Amino acid sequence: MSDSPVVVNSKVVRRTALLAARRDRPLEVRTTAARSLAAHLRARLSDTGVVAGFVPTAEEPGHGELPAALPGVRVLLPVVPASGRVLSWADRSADLAPGRYGLLEPVGPRWPASELGLADVVVVPALAVGRDGSRLGRGGGYYDRALAHARPDAVLVGVVFDEELVDAVPTEAHDVGLHAVVTPSGGWLELG
Repeated sequence: MSDSPVVVNSKVVRRTALLAARRDRPLEVRTTAARSLAAHLRARLSDTGVVAGFVPTAEEPGHGELPAALPGVRVLLPVVPASGRVLSWADRSADLAPGRYGLLEPVGPRWPASELGLADVVVVPALAVGRDGSRLGRGGGYYDRALAHARPDAVLVGVVFDEELVDAVPTEAHDVGLHAVVTPSGGWLELG
């Protein structure tokens, strides 16, 4: 079954507006939000064994604070493959290098997509998150594919700016829902 053109178009329009708003956000606002998000995640996940996170870009929530703020015995970070759309994973490292699309990733051994199945919590990037658990990503499908490898009992949590938490975002059958969201002002909120 193919994607609905109406839903696809709605997603494109929303992504464009959200990305523009992120680019226009003043640095000091992003920095304050990043510190707040890091504190919320640290407080909630302080006794979590394995956490999968990500390295935010300059415009994304958490830039400069994640993944160092993520507690856990082990932190997995995504590695975008040179070709294809299936993420592999690497252990958190102080040494990061630009990968595909210029995204920072750890240097060192790469683990297969199935390694995500070890995570108790998966912190997922998003452009918007719905209170119903819906998530709008950037449109490449990397995380929807990756989350198929998450354990059924793993907590999937999105990280967004306050105004990016909305009632719902357009979804399709392949979109994976979230259990929680973290915003700078609201902290950790259960969804659904």
